[in-house]
Amino acid sequence: MEVIDITDLVEDSVRKSGISSGICLVHLPHATAALIANENESGLIRDIIRKIKEEFVREGWEHDRIDDNAHAHIASSFIGASRAFPVVSGRLMRGTWQNLMLVELDGPRERKVVITVVGD
Repeated sequence: MEVIDITDLVEDSVRKSGISSGICLVHLPHATAALIANENESGLIRDIIRKIKEEFVREGWEHDRIDDNAHAHIASSFIGASRAFPVVSGRLMRGTWQNLMLVELDGPRERKVVITVVGD
């Protein structure tokens, strides 16, 4: 399990879009990854990983008969794989301590991040 900060990637996409106001949708087209918006502080990241592991234990799931990664599918289902943020004055609107982070729940794997920016 790993948490990867993708804030710079998303902000760069917003800048390159040239829009002034609109919406930025960030989506992970994966069933075993999730997207969170929170502070990228090492202690908090360890706490988030610990809580995910506590809530979505690695054993006892029916899907494990097929892939042995049910915990990752279930965690992704509850956490979510998409987030939408407003774009105001050409900038992604997020809180001071709010970074966008990909949560790898079944890795290591190569992941794609789909960023769609729409507006004026």
